[in-house]
Amino acid sequence: MVFTLSTAAPWLLRKAFQQFALVSQPFPKPSNLSFHGTLRLPPVASPPPSRQVSGICSSAQAMKNQVDGLLNGVADKAVIEEVKHVLEMATRATRDRQVLHTDFLTPPTVRESMLALEKLADITAVVQGGYPQAERCRISIGHPEVIADKDADAVAALSITGNFGFVSCTHGDFLGSILGTGIVREKFGDVLLLEGGKGAQFLVVPELVDFMTSSLNKVGSVSVSCTRIPLHDLDYQPPQTKTFRTVEASLRLDALASAGFKISRSKLVDLISNRDVRVNWSTVTKNNTNLKSGDIISVSGKGRMKVGEINNTKKGKFAVELIRYI
Repeated sequence: MVFTLSTAAPWLLRKAFQQFALVSQPFPKPSNLSFHGTLRLPPVASPPPSRQVSGICSSAQAMKNQVDGLLNGVADKAVIEEVKHVLEMATRATRDRQVLHTDFLTPPTVRESMLALEKLADITAVVQGGYPQAERCRISIGHPEVIADKDADAVAALSITGNFGFVSCTHGDFLGSILGTGIVREKFGDVLLLEGGKGAQFLVVPELVDFMTSSLNKVGSVSVSCTRIPLHDLDYQPPQTKTFRTVEASLRLDALASAGFKISRSKLVDLISNRDVRVNWSTVTKNNTNLKSGDIISVSGKGRMKVGEINNTKKGKFAVELIRYI
């Protein structure tokens, strides 16, 4: 068929109009997509200049070098990671001019954190454990001008009372009952036993006071009540200890701990494998770890002891003083 201009023009115009209408109408909106505001396609960003990338990398490397320098000499990997977290909190506290509080930290972490924080400018750090001799403490970190205007109390004290006249509960019993409520160890501090079997007191983060007073209702087989008390009512007594000596062929953990806790080496090896043994508040997994004077050994369910004076015998062995906390 041959189209003439007079016959083809209306058909061509109609097809052109249909094509124009098709491409000019908006895309249908999917039924499952909703948004507010104006949707705009962002312009295609050009690659950042190489010197900008280099600057970012250099800044990150400089920060890493600074942190590594502050942690120089710290051997315990677990302590290193905890101190890094404290330093990150210090950075946020300075940047946002606010006061931040750590969880309850072990003595090695508190010591290394404070040594690192002392080297930083525009930072004030306050250690709080509830009483002067506290082992586990929190660190409050903030800009000097900000932390001075804040309520510095970052710990609360709770008292556990009950009829303990016929049932003797140990430090481990109270510790286990507190953990049994579901809170983690980092959220509460020292547990202090009261003389005469009158119960115990412990420190906790203030935001968990209401939870603990309503959840802690039994220690062992004894029904108890848990109430908040002022910090100045804490009844701290130095822990009772029992000292004795042992002669061992080595200073290995399995040798000294089995002698100190009166358990077999095979049983102690099982406890180490189950991660139930700690040296200086850090879990150990090797039974041949060597100990030194001043080390604190903790065994779940058995208590704690300290390695005292160490002397060499004439037969090449070690006479070790062991101080057992009772």
